[in-house]
Amino acid sequence: VQLQASGGGLVQPGGSLRLSCEASERTSSRFVMGWFRQAPGKEREFVSSFRFSGGYTNYAESVKGRFTISRGNAKNTVYLQMNNLRREDTAVYYCVASSTVIQSNLASASAYGAWGQGTQVTVSS
Repeated sequence: VQLQASGGGLVQPGGSLRLSCEASERTSSRFVMGWFRQAPGKEREFVSSFRFSGGYTNYAESVKGRFTISRGNAKNTVYLQMNNLRREDTAVYYCVASSTVIQSNLASASAYGAWGQGTQVTVSS
């Protein structure tokens, strides 16, 4: 599976951005796509996930109520709508996908076999 992410950029605190990620194929009914991020000098961290079967979503506590992950109009596409952005949201955001990740491992980077190239999100005034 190949992933193509887009939509990063520079935004002021309180602003919004939408990230998009398209997968080359959906390999099973249990297909999950999501996002991780990594800020300079910090560990890579889970942001959100979307399970196509059932539309189940998960979020990191730090983004709940501000970020929304959803299915895109195009097949095998997910969006990450990021509202009320904060300086601490600044990071490289990576799209991920897996057909085998289980519910208890959704926040584990090692559970995802496919990674996109990363897109920079900078929140600054």
